[in-house]
Amino acid sequence: MNGLDPGLVGTLYRAACLAELDAIKPGNVHAFAPGHRMVVADFVTSAEVSAPPLARPGAGVGERIRDGVAATMAAVGQNTNLGILLLCAPLAAAAERGAGVATVLDTLDRSDAEAAFAAIRMANPGGLGRADRHDVAAAAPESLRDAMAEAAGRDRVARAYGTGFADVTEIGLPALTEARARGLDPSWCTTAVHLAYLRAVPDSHVARKHGRAVAEDLRREVEKSLAGLDLAARPVERLLALDASLKGRGLNPGTSADFTVATLFWEALAAAGATLA
Repeated sequence: MNGLDPGLVGTLYRAACLAELDAIKPGNVHAFAPGHRMVVADFVTSAEVSAPPLARPGAGVGERIRDGVAATMAAVGQNTNLGILLLCAPLAAAAERGAGVATVLDTLDRSDAEAAFAAIRMANPGGLGRADRHDVAAAAPESLRDAMAEAAGRDRVARAYGTGFADVTEIGLPALTEARARGLDPSWCTTAVHLAYLRAVPDSHVARKHGRAVAEDLRREVEKSLAGLDLAARPVERLLALDASLKGRGLNPGTSADFTVATLFWEALAAAGATLA
């Protein structure tokens, strides 16, 4: 099976990152409102500098993650895209190799784990905490997938490594397909994907920083407050009110935003001819 040109993979990754910023995503940074001491320009720069290592020809998954984080930290001085890179690196590798995501995940080894652990230490994401096994401060395990399995119960990004990205295929892509079928503009399609994740599962970034109960309360709040919402009517004020409320409480559903990028990237790779499933 023929893979995609790495240059195209990088271009599609960059486009997915930028498209996510152009949509209203309640609680997260976007073009309509900054938040959490971060601005859109930081994320634009992060997309630009992380694209080359993310799409480097022949690179391993862990290498793509580590070098993408290193480039980002050098450029903006803070963690803006660790979750994005953790999700998009396997997709980029799969697209380049002409292999399914599951095949790429099955081949992850110690070098991938060492590189990914180095990336996580560099990024130092909020609320990371400690783990009894496969803690990122300790030596890396034989397989990155083993480490992700250990964290799967508390982190949806980690869980994706064990499920073959089930959240993307079961939540994100169906929401994107439905939004496009309704004729929504691209930015509103992206908003639809983000809201689908917010409604479907407790955001694990919120859970790490504030606890699982708060994350579940947020999911229920979004589901209730946006009941009957018609994105075709472009409900900017209603979404920005929720956005301001979440940011005022310091609630950042960053995992939902990361999965939104991964969903856009997956769909773009598939449209270009990659077979990821």
